[in-house]
Amino acid sequence: MLEINGLKVYHGPIEAVHGIDLAVAEGTCVALLGPNGAGKTSTLSAITGTARATGTIRLAGRDLGALDIEDRFRAGISIAPEGRRIFSNLSVFENLRMGAATRTDGDVTGDIEDWLTRFPILGERRGQSAGTLSGGEQQMLTIARALLSRPRILLLDEPSLGLAPKIIGQVFDLIEDLRRDGMTILLVEQNAGAAIEVADHVYVMVNGLVTRQGPAREFGDGSGLMDELTGVHG
Repeated sequence: MLEINGLKVYHGPIEAVHGIDLAVAEGTCVALLGPNGAGKTSTLSAITGTARATGTIRLAGRDLGALDIEDRFRAGISIAPEGRRIFSNLSVFENLRMGAATRTDGDVTGDIEDWLTRFPILGERRGQSAGTLSGGEQQMLTIARALLSRPRILLLDEPSLGLAPKIIGQVFDLIEDLRRDGMTILLVEQNAGAAIEVADHVYVMVNGLVTRQGPAREFGDGSGLMDELTGVHG
């Protein structure tokens, strides 16, 4: 589904990612783990086209290198970004409609109603300004909005960031449900234990390099990995 080869990512003159390879098979959840500054979000930015990059990125065999940001989303990429970035002054319903901006079919309203049913708390607040939602509700809105484009692959950037432990559990229950439903997911996360629990495969990044990868079962509960990364700064 998603194949990345020799990816280097740049922020101005700084090379943040140093030639990594990464693959996400269709219908699987891949977790990209590592400390702050490791290059995880930079990798997502290269996939969406918001960062300058070299190397190859292919989605379902299609080379994304020559595509602009909008065309990459039309090709099947969608992202729930770090920090949620909802449209605070718009209603929940209006935020969800924004997620379908690249679609041209007539099923958008039906899809929105489906997601409002799946997220009852959002359904109850459909006309409420999104900026008045709790952090967990905003995260669920962000994920639902990303799914409204009917993506081939969903990119999740630090979905647990700033959330209480109970809410983190609800968010990762949702991610597990999406994986079971066959959604292809690339998950960037610092909460290694929660990410490993929902992932099929894990990549670890440190200082812009992939230092380890393998099936999620090889990483146990993630405690050993966190010990390994303690004191590592990217």
